[in-house]
Amino acid sequence: MSDKGGRSKVFFHWLIAISIFFLFLSSWWMLALPLPSENFTYRQLPFQLHKNIGITILAVTTYLLATRSFKVRRKSLSSITKPGRLRDRVHQSIYFLIALCCISGYLSSSYSGWGTTIWWVVDLPSWADESDSLNIFFSDLHLWSCWVLLSVIVGHIGVALYHAFRNDQDTDEMYRW
Repeated sequence: MSDKGGRSKVFFHWLIAISIFFLFLSSWWMLALPLPSENFTYRQLPFQLHKNIGITILAVTTYLLATRSFKVRRKSLSSITKPGRLRDRVHQSIYFLIALCCISGYLSSSYSGWGTTIWWVVDLPSWADESDSLNIFFSDLHLWSCWVLLSVIVGHIGVALYHAFRNDQDTDEMYRW
């Protein structure tokens, strides 16, 4: 990689991709678990892990969005090609959807009455007392924003495969370390 920060960009791309794939799979598994009771208390571990990965993705995505915005501001808009502008907008949309999924999931959890502890070390605050209506609102927002994110990711993968099969070197940097 010749460009500055290329390896970290590739690392974070694949870290987020694998983490989001895990979050989609784990969410279906988590929701299939029986509700907590005296006999079934093991549900807390998968939910906490899901929330921890989501919050970590939010932090990484915020960092990537900030660095991408800074990079775009440094370049003059006239020097960015139309495909480059489109690529930046698509990536910003993906980052926005990831952030929306993570924040809505955290707020849903916060209003559900279940606490969130980052990697079992730091307790995050609850925003208010337990509220079924806010929990349902943020849970629905989380669900639908995740479905939209999944459809955008499918499109992103499709475009990446298109460029890979065209062999136009647009995707080469994402596979090289």
